[in-house]
Amino acid sequence: MAKKLKSEIIQEIDDHIKKEGSGYPRWYVGITADPEQRLFSDHNVSKENAWWIYREAFTDNDAREVEKFFLEQKGTQGGPGGGDTDSRFVYAYRITSTTRE
Repeated sequence: MAKKLKSEIIQEIDDHIKKEGSGYPRWYVGITADPEQRLFSDHNVSKENAWWIYREAFTDNDAREVEKFFLEQKGTQGGPGGGDTDSRFVYAYRITSTTRE
């Protein structure tokens, strides 16, 4: 997966959330160095039967800015300040009764 600009990541995640249709507050957005571990193990998102997306930013700061945009401007669930300097992936998933936030 190729690294993307902040604006591209925002657009792609936004389009994905809109396509699902339940609204921003029902989504969780975060950053990580390992999106598959974070999504499918830590958050218990179903790989086959759930709405999820992740994209790689050029830097951890870019990823943090995308995360902040969704938390502050769109009202998704999650919290800023996580991750480390390797956390260049922004991920989002639809919260369900089986996911762990």
